[in-house]
Order: sequence, then structure tokens, then C-alpha cells
Amino acid sequence: MALDRLLLSDFRNHRATAIEGTARFNLLVGDNGAGKTNVLEAISLFAPGRGLRRASLADMPAQAGGGGFAVSAELATPAGPVRLGTGVSPDRPGRRVVQVNQAEAPAVRLGEWLGIGWLTPAMDRLFAEGASARRRFLDRLVLALEPAHARTAARLDAALRERNRLLADAAEPDPQWLDAIEAQIAEAGAAVAQARARLVTRLDAALAALPDAPFARPALVYQPGGPTEAEALAAALAQSRRRDRAAQRTLTGPHRDELAVTMASKGQPAAECSTGEQKAMLIAITLAHAAMAGDAAGQGERPRLLLLDEVAAHLDPLRREALFDRLRTGAAQIWLTGTEIAPFAAIEAEAAIWRVRDGVAQRL
Repeated sequence: MALDRLLLSDFRNHRATAIEGTARFNLLVGDNGAGKTNVLEAISLFAPGRGLRRASLADMPAQAGGGGFAVSAELATPAGPVRLGTGVSPDRPGRRVVQVNQAEAPAVRLGEWLGIGWLTPAMDRLFAEGASARRRFLDRLVLALEPAHARTAARLDAALRERNRLLADAAEPDPQWLDAIEAQIAEAGAAVAQARARLVTRLDAALAALPDAPFARPALVYQPGGPTEAEALAAALAQSRRRDRAAQRTLTGPHRDELAVTMASKGQPAAECSTGEQKAMLIAITLAHAAMAGDAAGQGERPRLLLLDEVAAHLDPLRREALFDRLRTGAAQIWLTGTEIAPFAAIEAEAAIWRVRDGVAQRL
């Protein structure tokens, strides 16, 4: 198993929750608002970034607590047991602390220990939202396969912020300073763009091998927001300084990338498809990616987790059975939520099940 034990302390509505005895399938059942998704969010904090809700740190501590929270997990890895921890101290509420085997570490290092993916109801709007949401989605998919992507993306973001600050300044920027910043953007940006392109190429090939049913099959195209080679990107940035200074922001680069998704059987852009078709395509992408990650895990790499929040609630029995069959073929550990056990009857005998009530998880 990837995750053996999970502890939540003063996290959301969980004052002191321990989840032990995990299995390949792990099911959290309970009423809406009981705290099921909070458990998945806690697990998602063991990936670099802000977790599956993209919430601020100030929103995570329990309301009646001291202002801090802690989440810890014990993992079984090919290299042996590993303990991860993250949280916020009440005396430093704006600073997130991360520990690996009780030694403090930067959050980007979390990706070296776990590959985590998730699917939540909020993501149903992915194809209708702006391109930034799809870039975040794409980067999570890359990160599950290439943990170094977190550091590279962080370097790119920092360099872009600095260039934008210089462009917005009333004083004319020093050309040599811009040269240095643009060299950093070009190096990190090319690495980010190429990692995204590799992922989309591999994932689209995996999707192309699937049937059109029971989940609508999407076709994926990576659309770069600028050159994907470092030298060409640096030249494009230098040439666009006047335009970018007028806009007070950088208009060329991987921060302008787009993931184009089309329903293969119709040749129709995902944004123009029905809500049900969009949901089916999102599930297809998530399952295909989980299978790719599972193949890697089977070769002795990082353990993989897949968090599925209320994913079975709106699927008919045929699609639910297909979902569970696909999940069985991968090597990822699966965490699911639902308001009742009945939709999960096909995996009930294989699953570890917890009833969640008012922030308390009880093993069934």
C-alpha cells in the first residue's frame, strides 16, 4: 500500500482523526458536510501546491482550535517506510511547514515521495473555465510522473513575477537585468513546456487506444504560448519588451499555454459538449493518466494515490462497473467518497471503509 496511516489534527472539522488499516480501495462514506472531502484534501497536501481545493492556509485550521493544524502520513515505499508531515503553527499562521522523516523540507520535495492525482466535482467546470485552470490541471498530471517539474515551475513563476515587476515599474528597466531575468525564464520555461508536451503526447496516445464508450474519449493537443526551446524563447522575450511593457506583463511563454480537448467521436471542442460528456471525458483523462502512473509505480518508482471525490454519484451502473474495472488495472491506491455504500457494492469486499460523521472517521 502507498499510504499506511493518516493523522489529522485540528484540520477543518477533524480535531483528531486517525485512519489506519488501509487497502487498495479506501472508501469514506457519510452525509454531506461530514468531513469526507476534508480527508481527501488533507491527503492532497502531500503534493506540492495548495491541495485539491486550492484553499488558503488560513481556511484550514479547525475553527475552535488554536489556529494551527497538522497532517501526517506514513508511507510504504520501495525504499522503506517514510513519514511525511505538513501543517501550520499557530504562531506562524501564514507559513506552511513540511517535514520528511521529521526533518524540515521545502514543499516541492513532496513530489519526490508521492504521485497524487484527484478528481472533484469542482473540476467539472474545467473545460468551461479559463486556460489557467487547464494549465494547473496539466501541471498536476506532469508532476505525478516527473517530480522535478515542481521545482522548475516554481523557478519559472518567480522569474516571471520579477520580469513583470520590472515591466510595470515607472522607470525604464535595465536591459542587462532584463537579459538575466529572461535567461532564467527561458531555461525554466523551456523545461516546463517540454514536460507538458511530453505528457500530452503520451496521454493522448493512451486515450487513442481506448474505445469511445462507456466514457467519452477525448483527444488532447498541447498549444504552447511561445517557443519551447530556451534560445528561441529568450529571443522572443527580448523582442517583445516594448509590447510587454505597454501591457505591464509578459505576453509570451508557457504561462500562456493551452490544453485543447476535443471529443474524439464528434470532433467537437470539449467546451461545446454537454455537461455529461465533459464529465465523461474528464474521467477518461483521469483514468488513463492513473494507468500511466500505475505502470511507473509497478517499476519501483514513487507510490501513487488517486483521490476521487463523489465520482460515482452520477454514474449509471454500467459506467460505475467500468470505472472500478479500470481502477483495478492500475497500481495506484484509490481513495473515494460517497454519501452511501450502495454505489460501491462492486468493490465493497475489496475496500477499507470508514463512516465519517462530524469530523470523526470510524472504521466499518
